[in-house]
Amino acid sequence: MAKKHQTYLDPGSTPCIYTCMTCHSHLISQKDIISRAFQGRHGPAYFVDRVINITIGAKEERMLMTGMHTVADISCMICQTKLGWKYIFAFEHNQKYKENKCIVERAKISKEVAWDT
Repeated sequence: MAKKHQTYLDPGSTPCIYTCMTCHSHLISQKDIISRAFQGRHGPAYFVDRVINITIGAKEERMLMTGMHTVADISCMICQTKLGWKYIFAFEHNQKYKENKCIVERAKISKEVAWDT
């Protein structure tokens, strides 16, 4: 198996970087958060446009609070902690905006602030 090399977010381009709670691998830039008002399996979650350093699991159909969706679980590529899921397909027209976006559970990530030097 090939060694996994993580990508790092530029702390100069965003005031906040969200990392994996377990291994502190960079995951989300603050500018990629679309909404903070979503729910995950374990409580509050972020709805985000882009997540880095993840692996995407198998697609499956799930009945969620907003209807039926095809989703795939996302995990940290370094430590394999499950972080949330990616929306692959929304069956209802009013939910199409979620396609190719991700839910990242707040309990699985930590916020790191870039300090000026």
